[in-house]
Amino acid sequence: MEQKRGTWSSSFTFILAAVGSAVGLGNVWRFPGLCAKHGGGAFLLVYLLLVFALGLPLLYMEIAIGRKIKKGAPECMKAINKHAEPIGWASVSNAFVISIYYSVLFAWVIMMCVFSFKFGFMTGPNKTIEAGNLFNELTKVTYTIKGFSNISIPVLICIIVGLALIYFCIRNGSDSIGKVISFIVPVPLICLIVMAIKGMTLPHAFNGIKELFIPNWSSLKDFSLWTDAAGQVFYSMSVMMAVMFAYGSFLPDNSNIVKDGFIIAICDFFVSILSSIVLFTTLFGTGLEDKIGTTGIATAFIVYPQAIVNLSNNGVINAIFGIIFYLCLGTLAIDSAFSITEGVSTAISDKFKINKKKTTFWLVIIGAIPALLMTTGAGAAILDIMDNWCNAFNIFIIGIFETIVIGWFFSNKKILKEINRNTKKVKMPLWWFSITVKIIAPIGLSILFGSTIYSLICNKGSYLNGLYGGKDYGLWANLVFGWLFTALVLGSGYIAKLIIKLKKKKGFVENQVLWEDEENALQPCPCQTQEPLEENSTDITTED
Repeated sequence: MEQKRGTWSSSFTFILAAVGSAVGLGNVWRFPGLCAKHGGGAFLLVYLLLVFALGLPLLYMEIAIGRKIKKGAPECMKAINKHAEPIGWASVSNAFVISIYYSVLFAWVIMMCVFSFKFGFMTGPNKTIEAGNLFNELTKVTYTIKGFSNISIPVLICIIVGLALIYFCIRNGSDSIGKVISFIVPVPLICLIVMAIKGMTLPHAFNGIKELFIPNWSSLKDFSLWTDAAGQVFYSMSVMMAVMFAYGSFLPDNSNIVKDGFIIAICDFFVSILSSIVLFTTLFGTGLEDKIGTTGIATAFIVYPQAIVNLSNNGVINAIFGIIFYLCLGTLAIDSAFSITEGVSTAISDKFKINKKKTTFWLVIIGAIPALLMTTGAGAAILDIMDNWCNAFNIFIIGIFETIVIGWFFSNKKILKEINRNTKKVKMPLWWFSITVKIIAPIGLSILFGSTIYSLICNKGSYLNGLYGGKDYGLWANLVFGWLFTALVLGSGYIAKLIIKLKKKKGFVENQVLWEDEENALQPCPCQTQEPLEENSTDITTED
């Protein structure tokens, strides 16, 4: 018997949940670094342009399809075209891989928050170096693929705590998420405002503001600015990650997607700007402006601790700001971690009709196994490889197929009608939506994918030169933690199909999903061939 589907208690709860998913660690450490790399205000303008050209239409699209079908990503894609279900499974499995290393990031943040009291004792001429080494000492990371025998007990404990918190947040789906987000979503905003005020009081902070907001127009000629901005839009707004299909499926039919989606996008951009103000003013104010372009893990765990101990001559104040900063990162990390896990859990429980709480529990347990590898000295290298493959390779392939199928093999008018339902004043025009989904998104994602392949070729088959001092992780590491996971992600739809066949022999009846009981595809989709649906399949419009 299918479980009764949960719904968001209010539109405000959905917005908080979606904002929590969209606003993540990338807003704090990746966005400011890209601003510094690409001429400050020039990057801001291009990013904002691409939010409207790419991000908003795709965000609307996934939320609207999720609300209409009331299922996770695989079932939603199946409703668009009966051959497109593997695309949904690819996004789900890629999200699961992301959730694995996100749990490790969350654990690192918890650890640094706990040990921030040490900043209070870091005084004297060597305090900056000492603060920068704290993360390395606690995690025992080597920034290479070596050091598997060096297990960090603090990281191990924090991973267990972090996974328990993630399960607690999403164990009951929209009900438990709604209760948690009302507290944790406002916390990072408050923390960032406090740190921004402190940063503005530091000497030379105004130089950081100028660096951030005054455009370097010559940067617009740099092709990498546009590709980096587009990649950040997809990464930041949680599209192509199965999350918004799941969150949209919990929406009531009377929700206003245009208004809610716009609020989500604006909140995401606002937090990115606020985070950039914090980083620029703090690093310029503490004399670390030469490290403003550092991105990734190094920003949060090595550069920012150096800035924290230089905030004042009072160790207690510095320690307090350290706690505030990592508390901010912690709430951002858990928001993103549980939203990604929720997208996976929703898809599996919907497809296989499994109890949601049980599904979530086993996802957390299974994800903990590879996460344990990242408690070792090789943890940072493994995480870096997985992150790059998931976000700079897999997500582009998934996005290309998703937008081609939805844009060219289904009626854009039907989706647009669902998007604009319940909005009277401001509506998305058909030309804007169609151009984005049919042309801009597939071409833009193809360019991003092409640049990734180019990087692969330039690095002579190894693909990654690590973010840590340009170290090459080696071919075998990329085969195991990159290619292998990518093969599982792209092949997950066929694995799911095999599991369904085996379950049918035991009496399992697969749901038939259609869009308004109409023909669910305008043309045959080239994605794959699939057996005809059984006659005893049940249309979702007749289910509870």
